[in-house]
Amino acid sequence: MTNPANTWLLGGDLPILRLGYGAMRLCAQPGNFGRYPDWKGGKRLLRRAVELGVNFIDTAHPYGPGWNEELIADALAPYPAGVIITTKGGVEKTAPDKVFPDGHPASLRRFCQDSLQRLKLDCIPLYQLHRPDPNVPFAESVAAFAALRAEGKIRHVGLSNVTLDQVKEAQGIVPITSVQNRYNLLERSDDPIVDYCAEQNIAYLPWGPLAAKPFAPEAPLAQGSGALSQVASELGATTGQVALAWLLRRSPNIILIPGTTSVVHLEENVVAAKLQLSDPQFAALSSM
Repeated sequence: MTNPANTWLLGGDLPILRLGYGAMRLCAQPGNFGRYPDWKGGKRLLRRAVELGVNFIDTAHPYGPGWNEELIADALAPYPAGVIITTKGGVEKTAPDKVFPDGHPASLRRFCQDSLQRLKLDCIPLYQLHRPDPNVPFAESVAAFAALRAEGKIRHVGLSNVTLDQVKEAQGIVPITSVQNRYNLLERSDDPIVDYCAEQNIAYLPWGPLAAKPFAPEAPLAQGSGALSQVASELGATTGQVALAWLLRRSPNIILIPGTTSVVHLEENVVAAKLQLSDPQFAALSSM
C-alpha cells in the first residue's frame, strides 16, 4: 500500500508519487543535443521506472530538441493508466551550446502543438513555461498558456526558473499547478518559494536535486561528507539517497524528478522515497 506521505494530488486531480523521473539526460551529448544513442536502453529505463511505480515523468521541448519526447512516447505510449507526462515550452535550442528563451505567444503555441504530436497526447497533463523571456512581457507568455488550457490542449499550467513575484503575477492570470526551480540541500535560496507554494497547494519540482551542474556528470551530493555521510551510514543508504530523502521531508509539496541513464541508479533513487529521517537527522542535514 502506498504511503500517503509519498503522494501528491497534482492540480487537485492527478495523483502522483512524489519521486518521479527527469528524462533530460536521455539525449545525445554534449549538451543534451540529438537523438539518444542507446535508444533501446532508454526505452528499457523508462519502462523500468514505471514498473517501479514511478508515474510522473518530466521532459521538455529543448531536450534533443524533441528527441526526448519522442523516446518517451516510443517507450510508453499508449501510456499506462495514471502515468503523467509533463513537458515544457519556452526555450529554443539550435546547437549544444545555443539555448535561448522564446516566450512569444505564437512560439509557445507551436512548441505545445509539436510536443503534443511527439508525445502522442491529445492533452498535456502539465505544461510548464520553461523560462521567462526577457524580451516578452511575462504576462503575455502566461496568457498564452492560459489560452492553451482553455482550448483543452493542456490540463494544468506550471512555471520554471521563476521568482516569487512572477509566481504571484502568473496566479493572477491562470491557476498555477507547479513551480520547477533549482533547489537542493546545498542551494536553498528558493526557501521562500517552496514555502509559498506549499501554502498555495502548488507542487514544487526541484531541479538539480543532487547539486549537479547542468550537463555535468558529477553530482556533489552523491559524494557528500560530514552530516550527509554520517546520516547515510546510520541508515545504510547512499549520500544521494539521503539528499533526496531530505527534500521529501523538507516540504510535502516537493516532487522529485532525479535524472539518470542507469537502471541501477534509478532503482537507488526510488528507494530514497522509503527512507525515514529522524528529527535529529533532518536537523543535522538542514544545518549543513
